[in-house]
Amino acid sequence: MTVAILRPAARRGNLLTIVSDEGLRLFFPLAALHAALWPLLWVVAWRFSLPMIDATLPGQWHAQEMIIGSFGAALIGFLTSALPEWTDSPRMKGWPLFLLAAVWAVGRLAGFAGAEPLIVVAAVADQAWLLFLLAYTLSASWRRRTTAFAGFVLFLAALAVSAGALRLAMLRGDADAGEIAIRIGAFAFLGLLALALTRITVPITNRVLDPTEATSPYRPHPGRVNLAPGLVGLLLVGEFAGLSEPVRGYLMIAAGAAFLDRVAEGFIGREAIQAEILVLTSSCGFAGAGLLLGGLSLIGLPLSFVGAVHLMMMGGLGIGVLAVLSIAGLLHTDRPLRFARQTKAAIGLMVAAVMLRLAPEFAPGLDLRGGPHGAAAVLWALSFVLWLGVYVPYLWRANPNPEGN
Repeated sequence: MTVAILRPAARRGNLLTIVSDEGLRLFFPLAALHAALWPLLWVVAWRFSLPMIDATLPGQWHAQEMIIGSFGAALIGFLTSALPEWTDSPRMKGWPLFLLAAVWAVGRLAGFAGAEPLIVVAAVADQAWLLFLLAYTLSASWRRRTTAFAGFVLFLAALAVSAGALRLAMLRGDADAGEIAIRIGAFAFLGLLALALTRITVPITNRVLDPTEATSPYRPHPGRVNLAPGLVGLLLVGEFAGLSEPVRGYLMIAAGAAFLDRVAEGFIGREAIQAEILVLTSSCGFAGAGLLLGGLSLIGLPLSFVGAVHLMMMGGLGIGVLAVLSIAGLLHTDRPLRFARQTKAAIGLMVAAVMLRLAPEFAPGLDLRGGPHGAAAVLWALSFVLWLGVYVPYLWRANPNPEGN
């Protein structure tokens, strides 16, 4: 009887050890869960508002929760797992990861309520984990005496500034300042995505081209490897400097072209249509198209800037995050680089969600039964639910069986 009583406790202890063994094992499922739940509540349950009557600028709460909440959790999991691997140093594990998750969760609980007194609570919590992640990256750079992570440091700093500036704008009720902060946060995350894809795409493409990893047939043009993050950095400088709309528009067009250049480098033959490659080039394609359309809007063309932002965020960042969650989730659990059918379906659902969300922006006369926003939110949520169904068993199992993929 004693043994029977102890077994469940031992299993719980073992699961906690597995979940906290590496950042992505904890934060990737948190990111997917939040990304599935928040838009569904925002559109379907709350009808583009928030539960609290005195909610301040609910649309900006929504933007913050997607950028800092959903994508932020993915960023924590990625950097706390990738930086130790890149620097050959011990990874963070155990109670520090749970503490970091608790701080992140405080901001998310405040976001679900949206009450004005909770703005300060959310601001403090989000600044805490953002500054920790910034210090963590700086520490990794210092230990290795390298400037290779300088881009991550600069974009993380911009993300922290944008998060703080948006909360301050909320407290003041300054919608214009909030919009600027949201743009800075969106561009900072695009820069982080570009840097992450730069490091991921080359080894993944080579593994697809030569599964034995005996050769490296894919070698991107060295002068263009960091072109996209570099031009996004210039765009951020333009935002901070308060440059005119046409100037910022041309900077957006340049950054978009750099992302589309990454798509061109993805044409590696028939392997380009494999899901593991296609998801990476699709992320760059959506991000590039969104930047391009946004830039054209700023220089005077009659295009929806809001639609361009959703193309960047839902398409570029959303698919990029799903790609990172899926690829890293396989490699860090010693599984073959081969997406399950459910993972491919999740990617397809996300593409469909992006198209539905864009429909009212670029084709306002299009009449979709039930409205495009609700359907987009449902498909977006289902995409992450499918991912959770596939990857939670992978991430939370001590000894994964590669043959079970």
